Amino acid sequence: MQKQRIAIIGAGPSGLAALRAFESAERAGAAIPEIVCYEKQDDWGGQWNYSWRTGIDQYGEPVHSSMYRNLWSNAPKEALEFAEYTFDKHFGRPISSYPPREVLWDYIDGRLRSSNARDKVQFATAARWVQYNEATDTFTVTVEDLKTRTTSSSEFDRVIVATGHFAYPNVPSFEGIETFPGSVEHAHDFRGAEMLADKRVLMIGSSYSAEDIGVQAYKMGARSVTLSYRSKALGHDWPQGMEELPLVQRIEGNSVHFINGEVREFDSIVMCTGYIHKYPFLPSQLAIDSPNNVYPSGLYRGVVWQENPKLYYLGAQDQWFTFNMFDAQAWYVRDLILGRTALPSVQDRAAHIESWSKRFSELSCVDDEVRFQADYIRDLIENSDYPMFDLDSVVEIFIAWQRDKAENVLTYRDKQYRSVMTGTMSARHHTPWMRELDDSLQRYLSQPEKDEIAKMLDDEDVTESIRAN
Repeated sequence: MQKQRIAIIGAGPSGLAALRAFESAERAGAAIPEIVCYEKQDDWGGQWNYSWRTGIDQYGEPVHSSMYRNLWSNAPKEALEFAEYTFDKHFGRPISSYPPREVLWDYIDGRLRSSNARDKVQFATAARWVQYNEATDTFTVTVEDLKTRTTSSSEFDRVIVATGHFAYPNVPSFEGIETFPGSVEHAHDFRGAEMLADKRVLMIGSSYSAEDIGVQAYKMGARSVTLSYRSKALGHDWPQGMEELPLVQRIEGNSVHFINGEVREFDSIVMCTGYIHKYPFLPSQLAIDSPNNVYPSGLYRGVVWQENPKLYYLGAQDQWFTFNMFDAQAWYVRDLILGRTALPSVQDRAAHIESWSKRFSELSCVDDEVRFQADYIRDLIENSDYPMFDLDSVVEIFIAWQRDKAENVLTYRDKQYRSVMTGTMSARHHTPWMRELDDSLQRYLSQPEKDEIAKMLDDEDVTESIRAN
């Protein structure tokens, strides 16, 4: 029997999960298909592969990553930890619960660093078109080598779409925005909060991007930060200089009018207005057309394209869980491809989709959504050999994280959590997050001497603690 050929489009965390899933099976003695992964960037990592570029990259392609320079994890690492490659294993010692981007990239990269997975990836290669051939039940994948500018096509039995859905920004318009004399950018193009020092900043949106970039701007010395929400305020106990207002009504020069009648003046606007599902290499009959949510339409078990079950999506959901969810999806897809798990009939798949869609439509709060996604991951793991982990404890971590932010949105990153994989309690980072201005891997893993200012501040913290008690 001829060996199957599998195309993976994208080598970010989802694509790397797929490569790891097949590598795991191969190490256990299984025969795996021929795998070719296409990645349009020069290295893997997807969103975590930071680039200073915005708009168009060095090859004339739309920049994929939305990563900014001083990003730190905005949720505890214990909620995203791989079940079969722990932080303890990678770093050899406990680290804090909220690492910066370089540290998380190193963790993602480290899991496959000693494998032959890189040999399966064609870097600087963009997928241009995927065509399903009904007569042969195969896919023709056309790609362009961005360095040589040559185009080629290959036949594959199955295609895994692992490009994510945070690369094409949703950019609304507001009356009068063309009159605004300051900077206007989407979070996708945001690269660092230092440029917002001493600026009056408007964040349009009430998502986690608005929250995080807003707090980053405050940390880096913005004069004021206002978050504008459409439907519901985040509702944190914001520090002086930060506030929430309802939706923007119109803009007149520097003045922004809000629907509640308030008016503020700003120097900079950052749109944190989300992203759209867009797959320019797929025909419409293969592409997701769904709002961003935790259960996008058209997918059986959130990964199998119902209309053509030889096409798979990884990481297409809005995400509470991230890396370990991508793993659970990848292991399940791998087992479908290897024939270890049977694919139900089209009718049974439709019934499964309907039951989960109904449950999704009845969610009433954030905590319900987290539990829904935990149950979704549990369902995947029960149908593969990915190591089961304590999903209920991860749910509790997410709920505690929400409480921490409500208590103090500036200090929640200083909290510590215990790994559900190893039981290890995280370390306390040597510098409180609000005072840490060096986001590098080297600085993070070091044990720096405290300078005089840090010692004075620590003494003040101790004094305040004694007075409080």
